[in-house]
Amino acid sequence: MADRSSSGAARTAAALAGVPAADPDADLTAHRGEPTAVRESPPPDRPAPVPAAHAVANAAHTAPDRLWTVPNLLSLLRLAGVPIFAWLLLVPQADLWAIIVLAVGGITDWLDGKVARLLGQYSRFGALLDAGTDRLYVLVALVAFGVREVVPWWLVALLVGRDAILTACLPLLRRCGYGPFVVTYLGKAATFLLFWAFPVLLAAEFDNAFGVLCAAVGPALLGWGTALYLYGGVLYLLQVALAVRHPAPRPTARPAAPPGDTAATRTA
Repeated sequence: MADRSSSGAARTAAALAGVPAADPDADLTAHRGEPTAVRESPPPDRPAPVPAAHAVANAAHTAPDRLWTVPNLLSLLRLAGVPIFAWLLLVPQADLWAIIVLAVGGITDWLDGKVARLLGQYSRFGALLDAGTDRLYVLVALVAFGVREVVPWWLVALLVGRDAILTACLPLLRRCGYGPFVVTYLGKAATFLLFWAFPVLLAAEFDNAFGVLCAAVGPALLGWGTALYLYGGVLYLLQVALAVRHPAPRPTARPAAPPGDTAATRTA
């Protein structure tokens, strides 16, 4: 009876976190960048359920750790644009070129996942690189926009604080036997909205009709992106709670066989 109530509670928490529940003792597989089936590999365009007891797992642990793939090159291109964007925005204040660099970053953020699914080029390195580059781009853009007074500092603190809290949870996940957070469609959508809100807000500084239009659209994109970003953070924290309640099973070492006790001697 206790096992059944515990399993029911796990399914309820998983449902609140937006994670479909499954057999807690089943094996976990996953694909790059998205939250898998229990015995079968999921189709590349649709994530399969993640077991409730394994709601937090690295989505690319079962993928080969390949480095030179097309999605990884796109992520590296986006990563290279981070210092260029910051320099353009803060030093010469070349806003148009900064908008172009930021737009290219947003396109590659959307494209690398599509290419990975199309070509089947999933990798653990790619999943970590994609998520890390997104976080770095959002952090740098927020701080730079705060310095330029494009966005208020309280909003910068709110979004940066969300990432800081989730980063602080990583050692706890590792202690429970899990890797970094599984990237969700909701999280990618929030990042996508922020990636496009930033250049639109920057274009709102232009003294023309296009600037007036961007001044109306930019805050809406930023508002939706911020709401989804914070809501995704809450779901990640629920995943942490599930991981703490259901730690990953530790591998048990087999007892050493007595000297001379081999398969050959047992069948002789």
